Amino acid sequence: MNYKPFSKKQLLALTWWSENSPYKSCDAVICDGAVRSGKTFCMSLSFILWAFAKFDDSSFALCGKTIKSLRRNLVTPLTSELERLGFEISYKLSDNLITANYKNKVNRFYLFGGKDEGSASLIQGMTLSGILLDEVALMPRSFVEQALARCSVSGSTFWFNCNPEYPSHWFYNEWIKKHKEKNALYIHFTMHDNPSLSKKMIKRYEKMYSGSFYQRFVQGRWVSVCGAVYPFMDNDSAFYDIPKGDFEEYAVSCDYGTVNPASFGLWGRQNDVWYRIDEYYFDSKKEGYQRTDEEHYKALCELVNGKKISCVTVDPSACSFIEVIRRHQKFLVVPAKNNVIDGIRTVSSALKEKSVRICKNCKASIKEFSLYRWSENAQNDMVVKANDHAMDDIRYFVTTIKNRDDSDFCAVAAKRY
Repeated sequence: MNYKPFSKKQLLALTWWSENSPYKSCDAVICDGAVRSGKTFCMSLSFILWAFAKFDDSSFALCGKTIKSLRRNLVTPLTSELERLGFEISYKLSDNLITANYKNKVNRFYLFGGKDEGSASLIQGMTLSGILLDEVALMPRSFVEQALARCSVSGSTFWFNCNPEYPSHWFYNEWIKKHKEKNALYIHFTMHDNPSLSKKMIKRYEKMYSGSFYQRFVQGRWVSVCGAVYPFMDNDSAFYDIPKGDFEEYAVSCDYGTVNPASFGLWGRQNDVWYRIDEYYFDSKKEGYQRTDEEHYKALCELVNGKKISCVTVDPSACSFIEVIRRHQKFLVVPAKNNVIDGIRTVSSALKEKSVRICKNCKASIKEFSLYRWSENAQNDMVVKANDHAMDDIRYFVTTIKNRDDSDFCAVAAKRY
């Protein structure tokens, strides 16, 4: 990797624990702020260097929201750099264990995912000399507190890294606001604290976000979301004519409903851009009657109209409709990823980048874009559960098909009859 000289904040994250640092007696370090500010790499490298400076034959933990995201965001770039610095790295995938050797010292780094309340049980019983929690604001409090309780070795420290969330978030209130009380060093990053990020790239990221997400991920502020979920989709220029020419791939996304509306979207990929070229939207309350699974399946076939479909992704709670699609053996069906807030962020970026485009004939989608709102009364990030059916099927498409991981996609595809 090619690096420019580190910024002052990056250097502080790298060296705060060293003998000449005024912060060496801190029990924890917290790095938060904008995306792409270099905080994750500097903190993870510093964590390993600190571990070898202070300990030998000891155990540590590296934690992310999931093992997959931890490997992608932290472990892969970190191990490459450690090997360049002369470390010998052994990675045992089956045990989620990294063993590192440097100048006759050996330490063990265990990998954990803290995605839900049940994750706390995974780390129980361990004795650790230190822990790094990447994306800590996305982890449940029970997992974080159980993980911190494992650090009982003298000299152990806590390392936290995250992007901002809503201002009532427990981590913001218990750790960032109280960092002095908890004897923690707090380092707040912006994109300008990363010298490796060009002005052109900073402008690109600034264009990717709007509203509250801009304030969080570009400005690094802990703010509440409010107003329209997709405020930039409020005018005719946000929508497109169906492009001429052939599409390289077709796919369908489905938000299934019987009492609530059912919304299906037909997508076509052309030159690495996905277009929503047609849709099916059935509101039983408006129409005065409900449709069965088989009737919705017939509508799906009419929407496809003989096109070769690579995949149909469906609301994972719609088990009966998924089963109907599988039994007909015509389409590959995949249960959709259904994390609402992460999905909205991903959709927002795709729409802003114009890698996903909504065509003008998709009237139900256009209407919902104008009505889809954040809840004003919620203590955390929540959308109003209304006018969200096309919004949900668009989210399923982006997170499950457009941004699919080929290994996961193939594993799910194996369930096809």
